[in-house]
Amino acid sequence: MLVSLLDTDLYKFTMMQVVLHQFPGAQVEYRFRCRTEAVDLLMIEAPFRAALTQLCALRFNEDELSYLRNLRYIKPDFVDFLRLFQLNEGYVEIDTRQGLDIRIRGPWLHTILFEVPLLAIINELYFKALGTVPDLSIARKRLDDKINLIQAHPDVTHFVFSDFGTRRRFSTAWQQEVVHTLKHALPQQLSGTSNVLIAKTLGISAIGTMAHEYLQAFQALGPRLAMTSMRCHALRRSMSGSIRLPVKPSSCAMRRVASLQKRGKCLSIRYSPPRWASS
Repeated sequence: MLVSLLDTDLYKFTMMQVVLHQFPGAQVEYRFRCRTEAVDLLMIEAPFRAALTQLCALRFNEDELSYLRNLRYIKPDFVDFLRLFQLNEGYVEIDTRQGLDIRIRGPWLHTILFEVPLLAIINELYFKALGTVPDLSIARKRLDDKINLIQAHPDVTHFVFSDFGTRRRFSTAWQQEVVHTLKHALPQQLSGTSNVLIAKTLGISAIGTMAHEYLQAFQALGPRLAMTSMRCHALRRSMSGSIRLPVKPSSCAMRRVASLQKRGKCLSIRYSPPRWASS
């Protein structure tokens, strides 16, 4: 299972840095519930609780902190905060009355790193609980077929992709093997991985900026569309201008707002460019 808090998506750290600097007291709630009736996750309840306890015992070590510090958009004070950081099992509620229902409630700053590891843990435990031994020779054959397909494409030089599979992976070991194989077979096409630990281990780029979670949170913290745009720029500033974002809501978004206003389902929204929008 997980052995490092870096075994997560990069955008969790970029978002967490903004939360530390601007919304350290914001309260949030995450919820997981499997809606596929045929899948019974109660069979993994005991090992899941054990894995959760193990996850909450992890701390960042000096080598991991040094790696994060060397990312140009990570601030020194954020690294100092992570040196003290530890996930708290008390923020996680597990309800088994109707399947495995998991809720995470607490300060956004102290719960944001739960999501990806817990999803990865659930996936891996579920596949283990099925009791089937995977035939990795078939998996490797399929991976080789996809690599050959890409290499044979006439426009391969313009094809670039990255790995974003942590929360959906079959297992930790299999994701590591896949990315390692892709790095050597398609070095010009693989731009990196969202998984910070794998990026660190393989010496490739860590990829990511923000998740839907970021926008959803600010739709609650500040329901005006302009506020959402401002928070996008807050992320841009936090990352020292390393990403490009629009300075105002898209025309598509504004057309959607206008449609909702006509139907009486949306309050009036006014966009006022922030003073630093031109930066």
